[in-house]
Amino acid sequence: MVSKRIDPTTLDLVEKNVVVKSVSRTVKGGRIRRWSAIMVVGDGNGHVGYGLGKAAEVPEAIRKAIEDARKNIIKVSLKGTTIPHEIIGEYGAGRVLLKPAPEGTGIIAGATVRALVESVGIKDIRTKCLRSTNPTNVVKATFEALKSLRTAEEIAKIRDIPVEQVRG
Repeated sequence: MVSKRIDPTTLDLVEKNVVVKSVSRTVKGGRIRRWSAIMVVGDGNGHVGYGLGKAAEVPEAIRKAIEDARKNIIKVSLKGTTIPHEIIGEYGAGRVLLKPAPEGTGIIAGATVRALVESVGIKDIRTKCLRSTNPTNVVKATFEALKSLRTAEEIAKIRDIPVEQVRG
């Protein structure tokens, strides 16, 4: 299914820092220190994107990450304040379980997943990192899971059947 690109200028995006870390490369003259940043942007209303930026200075790495995140925005299917169904997202060694929760539960998630689900606008969810806790893989696995979410109405429209038949 090909999705059309979402224009970030039409959205009121909020930026969240997931992680900023120092990375170094050893060369003949010693070590060269650079910075890597992962940022998440979202409008709190079903749109979210993430980006990775690397540079010699922290502000430049963050700017690049935000720029990258604005290019990778997706629309997430929500059901009220939670997600429509349970799903496992995978990327590399990262594996993240997302479960819908009743209203009032809040966000039960680690810092990395929390940044993404808060940016989307999800208020009630339970999550668990099942394998790797590497922030890059966890963000990408969570993003894959959110991208794969579908409501009963969307599935019924794709299959061209009534919604009641999907719900069983």
